[in-house]
Amino acid sequence: MTALLSASGVHAGYGHVEAVRGVSLDVPAGGVVTVIGPNGAGKTTLLAALMGLLPATGHVTYDGADLADLDVEDRVAAGLCLVPEKRELFAEMSVADNLLLGAYAHRRDRAGIARGLDDVYARFPRLAERRAQRAGTLSGGERQMLALGRALMSRPRLLMLDEPSLGLAPLIVREIFHIIAGLCETGVAILLVEQNARAALQSATYGYVLEGGEIALHGPASDLLHDPRVSATYLGGDAH
Repeated sequence: MTALLSASGVHAGYGHVEAVRGVSLDVPAGGVVTVIGPNGAGKTTLLAALMGLLPATGHVTYDGADLADLDVEDRVAAGLCLVPEKRELFAEMSVADNLLLGAYAHRRDRAGIARGLDDVYARFPRLAERRAQRAGTLSGGERQMLALGRALMSRPRLLMLDEPSLGLAPLIVREIFHIIAGLCETGVAILLVEQNARAALQSATYGYVLEGGEIALHGPASDLLHDPRVSATYLGGDAH
């Protein structure tokens, strides 16, 4: 499949600390790619670098165009969207207002925004029920749904998800991954960073294992799911 996002030799970090070293990966159009690895491996740093939130070296293309000269707002306008680990909702604002902020890049298209809201409410009925409620009063699962809904309001072609299952109960985790699978069916490409390696690999078509800021292993997700090294380190046992 054609790569929608292609990164080659990416280096990024904080000050003199280089957290990502020489990372290369591809995300195909309409595909789900996951990056798994331990805490401190550089997963969040990698997403921040791809989104333009951190300075980085290397070569990154999106839809065939070099991203080097595009700032964060331009990347969002081009269809690149990041849902951060902390979700970063506006707690004192209503669910509806949080969603409208996601559509800021398309603020002049009122009809399109209305359609987007209808689509989000259809996908997340609980958000429709709580549209007037303050975001800070939502449960953890509902906040994650709101973060995903807000991202969808930006009309992404590539959605980057940073630890979407973090802090959620197992039943809610299953629901979130079901939602992610549904998003992929709409044609949105997904780059998923996740510590729940089993759920991530079961949802993805291709996977990368990031350790110490470098790619230690990569391949089809189904192969990684049954790889003895991955199983022993990330899946809690022997693959067989």
